[in-house]
Amino acid sequence: MSADLVFGSIPPFYREVYDIVCPNQEHVDRELFVQLLVKSSLPKTTIMQIWELVDSSQGFVARNGLYKALALTALAQQGKNINEKLLESFSGQELPKPSLGDLSDLKTTSIRLRREKNPNVLGLNYSELCNLDTVKVELVPEKKGLILKHVEYEVTSQRWKTTVLRRYNDFISFHELLMLRFPYRLIPRLPPKKMMGANREFIEQRRRSLKRFLIIVTRHPQLNDDELLKFFLTYNGTDMQHKIKDHFRGSPDEFMISNLASKAKDLVPLDTQTQIGYSKQLIQLLYNSVSKMKDISEKMVVNAAGFAGDMLHFGSELSLMSNDATPVTAWATGNNDTWSHLQRGFKRLSIEYATLSDKASHEAVESEEGVVEKLSLFQDMLTAYKDLCDRHEKGVLNDHQRAIQKMGQYKKKKMSATVQGSAETGTVEQLEQRILDQESQIANMENRNYFSLHCLQMETQLIHGNLDIFYEVLSSMAEVEAKAHNELAFVWTAISPIVETLNPKNVSVPSSPTTTSPIGSPLNSHSGISM
Repeated sequence: MSADLVFGSIPPFYREVYDIVCPNQEHVDRELFVQLLVKSSLPKTTIMQIWELVDSSQGFVARNGLYKALALTALAQQGKNINEKLLESFSGQELPKPSLGDLSDLKTTSIRLRREKNPNVLGLNYSELCNLDTVKVELVPEKKGLILKHVEYEVTSQRWKTTVLRRYNDFISFHELLMLRFPYRLIPRLPPKKMMGANREFIEQRRRSLKRFLIIVTRHPQLNDDELLKFFLTYNGTDMQHKIKDHFRGSPDEFMISNLASKAKDLVPLDTQTQIGYSKQLIQLLYNSVSKMKDISEKMVVNAAGFAGDMLHFGSELSLMSNDATPVTAWATGNNDTWSHLQRGFKRLSIEYATLSDKASHEAVESEEGVVEKLSLFQDMLTAYKDLCDRHEKGVLNDHQRAIQKMGQYKKKKMSATVQGSAETGTVEQLEQRILDQESQIANMENRNYFSLHCLQMETQLIHGNLDIFYEVLSSMAEVEAKAHNELAFVWTAISPIVETLNPKNVSVPSSPTTTSPIGSPLNSHSGISM
């Protein structure tokens, strides 16, 4: 078959498949190609025949080869016999679309293959990280429990197509296992637990925090495909916090099961410590700035909500005055009818002020979701990164240094026992065995240290992979503020002509008003009577 696809036009589905299996490269690996064609449910012999027709004998296929394979797969599913000239009849027509079912698992395989080929490069952009899963955490309206009421959360995973109920203690058990299983990865903190008297605001803030926790975990390329996370998102039985511990009790950590652990030393660049220093400076800068931006954004939300409340209250006062039914006679007004005009205008204005309140309330909600929550999410990630650096320095690195110091102590004791001669022969033998055991521990710790450094590099790249969140924050802020100000300006503009109608058009003013006494008699009626 020729190298170029000259027959037929390419349907959009072909490009979608290509973007899945090789978004950042020109070639499709054989493993991924075969996994793709297996989804067609064609016989193995047919799949291999298609491979032979498009393979360039290099173990991979290019873009055109993939498109040919998809066309041939569709034709094979229609019962056609595969041959080189089968596509010639599609000249000027769109090529057929094969039936391949759900392709989501291909994305995971594609990511894994890319990382295996170049383990020192994350190889995932922000969009791909976000697409790993979409999770929701909603509050179950009714508290559970006969005596001690507890809150439940409805956790939904788009990837696993599941909805499960979780309590806060379930999150605690899950978090503890994550820390044991992935000590060298970004593990976000959980919100604090409040023992008694949790009000509605605290519960809502904790729900938001738990949602951010799960978003970070499910968007982590290493954690996303782990059985521990899958169990948490899919298990529908009872007693979750104990079941998950029983199921994963004694499970090895990532270092023990990683294919990269044995060659971690080769993966760590020589200038890693210098690069870590630079990265920590940048992360601290980002953390400080994001924290201040979050504080400002929260104030903007509070101000918008406060403005909404003020406008609602202002409108309520207008409404109260417009609905007042107190009798007003000519005794009070004379020939001034301003009050009746004002009441009619106040009624219309109260509606407009309620609209101002509604627009400002929407601004507060949209700012909370589109700006504050995204900044909080990134702040949680930066905090997790700082925690990871602390674990590396105080954990594996510190353990390694202590082990080396302990080895030095054993060697000094052995030297001292050797000098004392045969009387200390048994002690020397014991120390030699301890030294051998300590050397084995040090070697293991060195491997763990290198693996930890490798993971730290990848987690740093993960932070950089999520920097695109700033685009979302700034775009959302601009959109929300522009929309809110335009809508508020529109309402204020509509208020102006209503205000103008408050003044009566024609007010008659008497030329010589008669002044009366408190009892209604003319004050000058007895002006001529002498006292």
